[in-house]
Amino acid sequence: MENRVQEIIEQQVLSVAKAVEDKIDDEIAALEKLDLDDIEVLRDRRLQQMKKMAEKRSRWISLGHGDYSEIFSEKDFFSIVKASDRVVCHFYRENWPCKVVDKHLGILAKQHIETRFIKIQAEKSPFLAEKLKIVVLPTIALIKNAKVEDYVVGFDELGGSDDFSTEELEERLGKGEVIFFEGESSLKPSKKPQTRNVRHGSNSHHSDSD
Repeated sequence: MENRVQEIIEQQVLSVAKAVEDKIDDEIAALEKLDLDDIEVLRDRRLQQMKKMAEKRSRWISLGHGDYSEIFSEKDFFSIVKASDRVVCHFYRENWPCKVVDKHLGILAKQHIETRFIKIQAEKSPFLAEKLKIVVLPTIALIKNAKVEDYVVGFDELGGSDDFSTEELEERLGKGEVIFFEGESSLKPSKKPQTRNVRHGSNSHHSDSD
């Protein structure tokens, strides 16, 4: 019986290896058919892609991307979300849970230069806290195109304790599509909150707690 199982496994491995080999052979054959003009076109296309990405990176850096920074006024918040397509904003107070979030966001800000990472003290930004219904701290607002699309509230979605990993938070931000992330999240899907446009005022309730 064991020999039969081993034989089946070996056949499956050989089958997968053959499929990969065939795919590589097809790609090599396609490359061999390219003439010099085709290669030049591909080269130019790749150079244009690299140039566009370099321009994007330069613009992102000029807007403060690549760093996790604190802002001190609600006016700055509105300026930032209008300037950057993707913003992660941590509403915090001076406590241990918020410091845990700071540590992880500081790492992710450097890894995901496509997104602006900021923090703002909730108690010193009452209009924003009320407008965005910030109740529990820490709360991370995921903002795309000047609209709050999602929230990470407390640690409930990150295992329920403060020992979650940076990768777990990265997956959650990827799930919210506020960073470029090709991985697959293992976290349970949560109900998406109602979108709120941060460009316009609205009445909302504010209270916060640890």
